[in-house]
Amino acid sequence: MNHKSALDTFLEGVRDEVPLLLAVIPFGVIYGIVALEAGLTKLQAQSMSYIVFGGSSQFVASKLIAEAVPASLIVLTVAVVNLRHMLYSASVAPYVQDLPFRWKALLAYLLTDEAYAVVINYYQRQEEHRYSHWYFLGAGLILWITWQMSTAAGIFMGKVLPPSWPLDFFLPLTFIAIVVPSLKDYPSVAAAVAAGVSSLIFYKLPYRLGLIAASLVGITTGFASEHWRKR
Repeated sequence: MNHKSALDTFLEGVRDEVPLLLAVIPFGVIYGIVALEAGLTKLQAQSMSYIVFGGSSQFVASKLIAEAVPASLIVLTVAVVNLRHMLYSASVAPYVQDLPFRWKALLAYLLTDEAYAVVINYYQRQEEHRYSHWYFLGAGLILWITWQMSTAAGIFMGKVLPPSWPLDFFLPLTFIAIVVPSLKDYPSVAAAVAAGVSSLIFYKLPYRLGLIAASLVGITTGFASEHWRKR
């Protein structure tokens, strides 16, 4: 039987999340810089970090806003990029279904790629889940704080870095660094390859619709590959 207190469980979540922050910090800094380069104000760039709280979505939205893409398409693109969170939610739902609504709402806001990675592992290996939501809170909260601080650092650095620095070049490299470690099976590899090839094919579509098209192709390929593998 697990006799850890709520505070102990919270701190355990913080501790387990810390190693992942090593990748989050430079990602947040680069976002802050790129957001300013895209024409967002400091307030807009920082506000997006605590309202949206999603690195990939923030990068994509910043670029589309800078190119004056219609708001409806920006929302649609961000929604497609974030479809994976529906899978995350379905995965953790059995462990949080008995919590009060206020807890569910808070944890839903904190559910991101890095938080999910440690939280689902914790849930699956624990027999006693009395304070598991405090673990979730610890992992998610330290990630949120780190993301806000790294974004602020990037916003500050954006005004002191030389304009000749090829910041746009670092953006795809950052995405590659995030995606590659997650390619652990055939469906994920197939989805990544299909999305990458499709992005080149659809690159010239107006309003950056190529991003949506490539995302849908990748998602469809991943689901089809998973279905085929199970059969």
